Amino acid sequence: MDLTGIVYLAGVGIAYAVFWRRSPERSKKALSAGTSSFKGMLPTFIAVFGLVGLFDVFIPPALIERWMGSSSGALSLLVGTGLGTVAAGPPAAAYPIAATLLKNGAWAPAVAAFIVSWILVGFISLPMESKIFGARFAILRNGLSMIAAAVIGLLMGVVL
Repeated sequence: MDLTGIVYLAGVGIAYAVFWRRSPERSKKALSAGTSSFKGMLPTFIAVFGLVGLFDVFIPPALIERWMGSSSGALSLLVGTGLGTVAAGPPAAAYPIAATLLKNGAWAPAVAAFIVSWILVGFISLPMESKIFGARFAILRNGLSMIAAAVIGLLMGVVL
């Protein structure tokens, strides 16, 4: 476990200790809600880390570098944005995959576009969004979100 994880665990532990003294009953409810949430997300996280392992072993770094490396320029931004667009799962699942992409030679702006599009674009949920908000709204929102992901990726390249 890294230092960040230890700090978070310590902070949560301290918060529970403080609130437990104030209201043990409400703290038990909070602990129960947190445990339930953890149990609900656990299968997804196991699947994501399993996918990261497969990704790490079976996709050659040369392939990632060719399609998402800095030498590919705009193509790598499009690939990163496209991959994030079709990805499904909780947004936090994007980070371990993004780390694997970076480790294997992907360009940081393409990885940033991947993360942003994963969070902003809902290609998988487009039919439901269209049904609720209308096709025009859903397509426009998703299209603008894809453009925003690529622009944010480029800005990350400038900043980094």
